[in-house]
Amino acid sequence: MRETGRSGCPINLTLEILGDRWSLIVLRDVMFGNRRHFRELMAKSDEGIASNILADRLKRLVQNGLLSRRDDASHKQKAIYSLTEMGIALVPVFAAMGDWGRRFLPVTEELSIRAEILADGGALLWERFMEELRFLHLGAPRPEQSVLDELTQAYRDALARRQAVPG
Repeated sequence: MRETGRSGCPINLTLEILGDRWSLIVLRDVMFGNRRHFRELMAKSDEGIASNILADRLKRLVQNGLLSRRDDASHKQKAIYSLTEMGIALVPVFAAMGDWGRRFLPVTEELSIRAEILADGGALLWERFMEELRFLHLGAPRPEQSVLDELTQAYRDALARRQAVPG
């Protein structure tokens, strides 16, 4: 068993693993963007994560059991990162954070649309999304419908609406 941190409080222990901004951003990008390689995570980071920070967070997330890492057969120096069951179980946490953020902070439509859909869909949608993540990351059976496709299309539609508005 992992040695506990400053206290045995579940909120404290969770914050010790997830409490920095970059760990949450990396998990978000793996979860919602299906970004599985270092270069994808680096190049597509809207927040501009530095390569040394990304490498450190990936290493920590693997050590803490939220991600797994395996070599990519297509390239010797590439690794594929996957969510573990522990990481997938964060879907309701991310849904709650996204809902809170979109209700109280000055978000953009395109970057908050997924949070809105997850909030509206509630626990049933979260479970469907977790089933799909288990398929994508853990080799579970493919679900009948893709929540990730629905979330991605909603983002693209919102982005297209924004770009269509004269600036």
